[in-house]
Amino acid sequence: MARIRVKDLLIRTYIGFNPEELVNKQDVVINLEIEVDIPAEALESDEPDGIYDYKLITKRIIAFVQEGRFKLLEALTKNLLQLIMEDERVRHAKVEVDKPHALRFAESVSFEMEAQR
Repeated sequence: MARIRVKDLLIRTYIGFNPEELVNKQDVVINLEIEVDIPAEALESDEPDGIYDYKLITKRIIAFVQEGRFKLLEALTKNLLQLIMEDERVRHAKVEVDKPHALRFAESVSFEMEAQR
C-alpha cells in the first residue's frame, strides 16, 4: 500500500451563495491523500505500467473545480472524494478543501471528508 499526497493545489472557482460569490471566482486550496496498491512489477522494473496516475486525477480535479459552480464547501469536497473513489485501485482517500478568507478573522475555513473500501 502506498500513500500519495497532493498538497496545496490552488484553484479558482465559484464557491458560495452570497451575491458577490455567485459572480466572482475565489480561491480554494485542495489537499488530497490517496492510498493505492502499487504493483510489485512496477517497483522492480521502474516502469509506470499499472500504477495509479496521480497526474491524471489531479488534472481531472482541476478541470472539475474550475468548470463548476458550488454553493457549499461540503458539496465540493464530497464530489471530489467521489471522483477519486471512481478508480477501483483506490483503497482510501481523504480530501480537504480550504476556502481562504471565508471568515473575517480566520485564515481559512476547511472541510474534510474521507472514504475507504
